[in-house]
Amino acid sequence: MMRLPVSLVTGFMRRVEKPHLRNARDPLAVRARFERQGKWLFQMPAFTTILPDRLQVGDNAVDALWVNARNARKDKLILYFHGGGYMMGSPRTHSAMLARLSELSGMSCILPDYRKAPENLFPDGVKDAVTAYQALLDRGYAPENIALGGDSAGGGLCFGLLHYICTNGLPRPGAVFGFSPWTDLTLSGDSFTKNAVADPFLSAERAVELVSMYLGSNDPRDPRASPLFGTFTGAPPVFLQVGETEILLDDSRRLAEALKDQGVMVTLDIWPDVPHVWQILQTFLAQADTALIQMARFLNKTV
Repeated sequence: MMRLPVSLVTGFMRRVEKPHLRNARDPLAVRARFERQGKWLFQMPAFTTILPDRLQVGDNAVDALWVNARNARKDKLILYFHGGGYMMGSPRTHSAMLARLSELSGMSCILPDYRKAPENLFPDGVKDAVTAYQALLDRGYAPENIALGGDSAGGGLCFGLLHYICTNGLPRPGAVFGFSPWTDLTLSGDSFTKNAVADPFLSAERAVELVSMYLGSNDPRDPRASPLFGTFTGAPPVFLQVGETEILLDDSRRLAEALKDQGVMVTLDIWPDVPHVWQILQTFLAQADTALIQMARFLNKTV
């Protein structure tokens, strides 16, 4: 497929997608629109296997999708949490990107369909993330052979899970990565206001509403919701990719600083002129393909 100039993609997002997200009033309609887009927009490699599963620990269970390239190993896997502002997105919308990452890394991928707002409030999604990780351990997967990953809100959930793992004595995974993770629901990063105009996709105006929809009356400084304030002693290597014009730029910058202060090995990779979670546009953007290749190399070195 022909790669598109990133300026064309960001221009479309600025003129079409960003106004839509800023002005939409029905979260369920926004969710349905993203699902439709995912069906025709995102292309996955040939011979990808998609299999449903149900991960359960005690009374809590979460549906999930296995996404495996034909060269994927069964003993090494990526537990990935999709983005979507905690109210949209699904394993289906992100399966093509993970299929490509599976192909590049040779690892199997599993994506939980965690509970989302407005039907469910925090910490239901966190409970589903913990259930997914514990269920994989219970099935016999070695923790050092599991990588945790996520993008945007799913990246926040990923690092919220990492905080839970590190503070509750669970076995540490082999690696963790995030694509533009949303790690601060207090919205206190400077880039949240400085990049409000420059960000071609995310609308800063709607973020306060999303936080309220997801958290309800819960504390936005809870590390499971805002892992920027989390404890990560003993965490494995971390790789963060983020765009320099994103409103969430400082969510990655400050998380990287917090992790380093706690002795965690961190790579922070800041990209110019790319939209939020540009990696999902693999096959359309050369920058997306390159970013996924770099992430696969990180995973192959650490897991």
